[in-house]
Amino acid sequence: MLHNLWNLFVGFFRASNFGFGGGAVFIPLMQVEVVNRFHWLTNAQFADAVAAANALPGPVGTKIPGYVGYQIAGWPGALVGVLASIGPTALIVILLGGVLMKYANSPKLRAMLQGVRPVVVVLIAKTSLQMAMTSFSGWVTWAIALAAVIILYYTKVHPAVLIVSSLVLGLLVFR
Repeated sequence: MLHNLWNLFVGFFRASNFGFGGGAVFIPLMQVEVVNRFHWLTNAQFADAVAAANALPGPVGTKIPGYVGYQIAGWPGALVGVLASIGPTALIVILLGGVLMKYANSPKLRAMLQGVRPVVVVLIAKTSLQMAMTSFSGWVTWAIALAAVIILYYTKVHPAVLIVSSLVLGLLVFR
């Protein structure tokens, strides 16, 4: 049990501390730890966890670690996963918040962020493709995806409405 808790902490600590850019960037880093390194979930199970996490309110960066932690070690695992994902960032913001604000407009910092943005996009795209390979199981799932693209592109519908609608549609179609 302690070994599992330590691995949960290490895995989500690593993913959290390299997740520049928020939840969307955090997902590929979590996938590396959860699926590739520790083999806690398969790609399909991870895709389901991401889908469920995105359907619930709150940041994805805490819901997935909580879910995976619970699957691996129950409530202690959920707690360790969440703390490992938010603890280091919270401490850095508390301890170095003044320094970060002082250099927020620094040309060097802006240059570093400009360099990391393309990598972030590639990480998100890679994870999206891997999730698509397990999520699009037939013509109905492709139709749902196409409808989502069209709705997001041509309307101002809030993504939350799209998520709730797809949950209901999934219940009706895939029951």
